[in-house]
Amino acid sequence: MDRVVDLTMTYRNGIKGFSKETAKTKDKDGWNASTLTFYSHIGTHMDAPFHFNVSSQTIDEIPVSDFVGCAWVVDARDVGPKGLVTVAHISEDITKKFVAGDSLIVWTGWSQHAGTQKYRDELPRISEELAHWCIKNKVKMIGVEPPSVADVNNLDEVTKIHEILLEGVVIIEGLTNIEQLTSNCVELVALPLKIEKGDGAPARVIAIESY
Repeated sequence: MDRVVDLTMTYRNGIKGFSKETAKTKDKDGWNASTLTFYSHIGTHMDAPFHFNVSSQTIDEIPVSDFVGCAWVVDARDVGPKGLVTVAHISEDITKKFVAGDSLIVWTGWSQHAGTQKYRDELPRISEELAHWCIKNKVKMIGVEPPSVADVNNLDEVTKIHEILLEGVVIIEGLTNIEQLTSNCVELVALPLKIEKGDGAPARVIAIESY
């Protein structure tokens, strides 16, 4: 039996970078419809290598096989504001079972701060050491709760960490509900909108637990 957990934030008016406006109504036009406006890196979203010019590969060109796979939940809840998630946070149990092509979900609890300035300005970050570990060990996807894998107020850092990871890892940012998972190993499915020449895109991300 499978249990499916939604790891995706809800888009709503009031979130900077997103708006939803009424385009049609059932009473007036015969059906309800909306006009949606997105910043490409708002809410739960995914990055393409083109985001930092690591390569010319855009979000629509990433193979869909890179969006599905086994993922290990890394418990990094001890990392405080502006702290670093390191290789040491990957438990021995995970390192023993990890194989090339597996993914990582980094659990920091940071999604509880969504909607606050702290969420963006004090986020825990992926260390350079861990970024290199991901490339060396052929991590398929890395998912984090903050809006970025690195300090968005430090251009050098945010550039360096993205440039390392995007050499081979699909980045998912803005996850939520990780605390609902009961296993440290899940099937991760992360599907970005297929936007031509997209530097990134909003995504629906789910975790499937099997019993």
